[in-house]
Amino acid sequence: MNNQQQNQNLTGTSQMPANISHGGHELLDVHEALGGLVGGMEQYVIYEQHVQDPQLKTMMQQHKAYLTQTYNSIVETLKTGNEPSTKTQTYNMATSNDVIYGMKPSQPKKPAQSVSEINDECITGFMMGILKSNASAFTMTALESTNPVMRRVFADSIPHVIEMAYELFLYQNKHQYYQVPQLKQEDMQNYMNSFAPIQGTLPH
Repeated sequence: MNNQQQNQNLTGTSQMPANISHGGHELLDVHEALGGLVGGMEQYVIYEQHVQDPQLKTMMQQHKAYLTQTYNSIVETLKTGNEPSTKTQTYNMATSNDVIYGMKPSQPKKPAQSVSEINDECITGFMMGILKSNASAFTMTALESTNPVMRRVFADSIPHVIEMAYELFLYQNKHQYYQVPQLKQEDMQNYMNSFAPIQGTLPH
């Protein structure tokens, strides 16, 4: 009877010490998400020395600073199971959100064959891959986390990683690294009007 009660106390989440109140699946996902974040931050260190445009270098440094704080908050939550000492910060991009639409002729792309061919366009592509990967891993981890603080730290960080990716897209778009084609106006209108709102009182 006593052993049974002890086992119930150990397995009941309300009785677990905060620093071990993580599920197994959660820990595997956190480990994968943190590993991806570390890899991305290390790649930023490698790429920074090859960046030519000061604006891109500044953006990269701002990303690194934000991701470093995010990393520290996640590691602290992982170790303690509690709210991190520094709350999730807001990432504010420095770019206006004006998108240039349309396609202009450009040279066909092919993979670089030497480090000397790595340019700012290549580096923005690498950065975008890192941010997309982190956003996906953070989302999956938030959905799998049983510890409410861990879930919230990851969930709160996702919009800011998305903001960094959007800032980077706008930079790519401005420099014609990422062109945005549009549908014909008639086709666009057909798509925009292809769904209608639900009428009447919504159920409570």
